[in-house]
Amino acid sequence: MRSQSPASGLRGRLPETLARMPDRPPLLTARQGRLLLILALINFVNFADRTVVLPLFPLLRQEFLITDQALGSLQFWLQIVLALATLPLALLADRYSRRHIIAIGVLFWSLATFAGGLAPTFTWLVVARALVGLGEAAYSPAAQSMITGAFSPAARARAQAVFAAGMLVGGAAGQALGGIVGEAYGWRPAFFLVGVPGLLLGLLVWSPLCWEPPRGPRSEVVSVGRLLRVPAFAALLLSGVCITFAGMSFLTWGADYVVRYKGFSVREAGVWLGTVGLAALVTGALAGGYIADRLQQRFRYGRVLTVAVAFLLAAPCILWALAAQSKPVVLLAFFLAGSFMSFYHGPVTALIHDMTPTRAHATSVGVFMFVTQLLGAFGPLLLGQISDVLDLRAGLEIAVAVMVLGALGFFGVAYFIHRDGLRHPVLGAGPGEPEDAVPPAPTDR
Repeated sequence: MRSQSPASGLRGRLPETLARMPDRPPLLTARQGRLLLILALINFVNFADRTVVLPLFPLLRQEFLITDQALGSLQFWLQIVLALATLPLALLADRYSRRHIIAIGVLFWSLATFAGGLAPTFTWLVVARALVGLGEAAYSPAAQSMITGAFSPAARARAQAVFAAGMLVGGAAGQALGGIVGEAYGWRPAFFLVGVPGLLLGLLVWSPLCWEPPRGPRSEVVSVGRLLRVPAFAALLLSGVCITFAGMSFLTWGADYVVRYKGFSVREAGVWLGTVGLAALVTGALAGGYIADRLQQRFRYGRVLTVAVAFLLAAPCILWALAAQSKPVVLLAFFLAGSFMSFYHGPVTALIHDMTPTRAHATSVGVFMFVTQLLGAFGPLLLGQISDVLDLRAGLEIAVAVMVLGALGFFGVAYFIHRDGLRHPVLGAGPGEPEDAVPPAPTDR
């Protein structure tokens, strides 16, 4: 009888062993990737429509003979309408079809953008930009809720960071497009050009390619009052107001600042800030999502800690950009500042969803956007007033101080999470929530 070697025995058992091993799930399924791609593309158009006007400020000032305060009102009224409409539309998104709400919103803001290019008066333009905010209010809470529902808690910040990258790329592309088209053909064609893609994407949302992830029963919706009873969420709102105030101020007045104080042309401001912003913001958003997910595995407040430190690092970079005289140095400083500031988007949305049940995901983001966008909208308007009285640089330095205050506030959020847990008892998981909807609480070390 011939004996069998150990190696041959192992070879005989290997196929059977492999057959019993469970298949390792892919990091990203085709269905998840398709949904994330569609929503990120819409977010691209969302912010391209919002920022295309910014490099056009010198042209609008010349045509309508208006002050900086009046120019600041363009973003002010967009943000006010966006904030006021976000909360009721977010409540609807937690109760009805998120796809339908998104599709209608995209079509509405695209038509409003197109109407802005037809404006015969500045008042018409202000109303058109405000209506852009009404359409955009339907989008983010519903879309972010769908993304969180499609991905595991461990990957939430990274998925939301990809979604945010679409926003950031769109914002940079809108500025670049506005600068190029505005200088070559005037400001009106720039609005027409960015208004068309949204019409096509709005129709795409109604197709089977865009699916709606499951969530808990409608009976598990959470009231706004319960959300506001969570100390960490209330502290997050206060920090978000400061960050939005500063961020909208930088976004609104950055291009105009480099034209007036640093010797950039309208085209250079749009193209260079858009290009540098594109690289910085996408890099920062993706890095922020990755770092936040890794830190969340070690600390229950890992995501908010990531954001707080990033904003503290961004502040000196902005001051460096304001003081620099060389164009390359200005762009380098803005690159560093933009990279750190864009850590914010994915981790904060993931944190809000970690803190709330599935049927409160759109509502919680809606409350956050309502408060932060409503109060933060005063940033561009106040900076325009400061610019008229003093100068624009003084206004931007004040915005940096407000941003630092918001960064310090995030440490308060971390304290409340450490004290009360990531999911406060007031917002305990409902009986219909998936088992993995509440992230495990790591031991802080």
